[in-house]
Amino acid sequence: MAKKIILDCDPGHDDAIALLLAYGNPEIDLLAVTTVAGNQTLEKVTHNALAVAEMAKIQGIPFAAGASRPLVRDIEVAPDIHGDSGLDGPKLPEPTLMLESCHAVELIIKLIMSHPPKTITLVPTGALTNIALAARLEPRIVERVKEVVLMGGGYHVGNWSAVAEFNIKIDPEAAHIVFNEKWPLTMVGLDLTHQALATPDIVANITEVGTDCSQFVIELLAFFGRMYKQAQGFDAPPVHDPCAVAYVIDPTVMTTQRVPVDIELTGTLTLGMTVADFRHPAPDDCHTQVAVKLDHAKFWQLVVDALKNIR
Repeated sequence: MAKKIILDCDPGHDDAIALLLAYGNPEIDLLAVTTVAGNQTLEKVTHNALAVAEMAKIQGIPFAAGASRPLVRDIEVAPDIHGDSGLDGPKLPEPTLMLESCHAVELIIKLIMSHPPKTITLVPTGALTNIALAARLEPRIVERVKEVVLMGGGYHVGNWSAVAEFNIKIDPEAAHIVFNEKWPLTMVGLDLTHQALATPDIVANITEVGTDCSQFVIELLAFFGRMYKQAQGFDAPPVHDPCAVAYVIDPTVMTTQRVPVDIELTGTLTLGMTVADFRHPAPDDCHTQVAVKLDHAKFWQLVVDALKNIR
């Protein structure tokens, strides 16, 4: 049976690839796509999500816009990585898909409450604002969600500060809510996603697919690669967000370790740090785990196969 997910995202080059992976993989039943301010403003990332849907001819899946700013803090965006549009590089088609009239948080709650318990996985690949708001607005969703598989954080690595990852750092209060609810949670952080490099051989494999969508991904990776080289010195760009989707498709694509994780909210230098306590074996009631090692070949084969399925 296909795995039901809600993809909560802020496209974003790697979010766009995550959306294509979710849509193109037959193991995934994509129930909805929700957007949140992050890589760019809510208006821009929502437009980008709809443009990717247009590119992939996605129909029959609801798209809804969510939180336009963090819970407490001022909005931060990442034009040094994603450009002024949030999806610079390829020419985007004009969207024809209409947004749902409801707020993303309302849609998330409605879907979880209307499906059988433990059948929907939440896959947030941006700031955790929408997920935190949903848990507070309707606390019953926490026990009904199958699991949360998020891209964010890093148990030894940061990028928006020395110790904090962008998605967590821009709304640490939301992250604190999400990590401290008692649903099963898998953190696919930078320690893992920095292994998901789009190396030249991977780009060649995607090029061979020979579709409009694969060409779109090549153009995404070209821009993303230039910006990552300039901003962080990577020779090949790490493609973060599809890793979370890949884990839902096939958990053997990476190894994980159960460990308590919490979010630093008050540190002068460590705000937004995902603090993982590796000092002891995880307690029996530990509901969090972190991704450790990626099967690079298996991961990229999932992406290539999904692109082949999108015509």
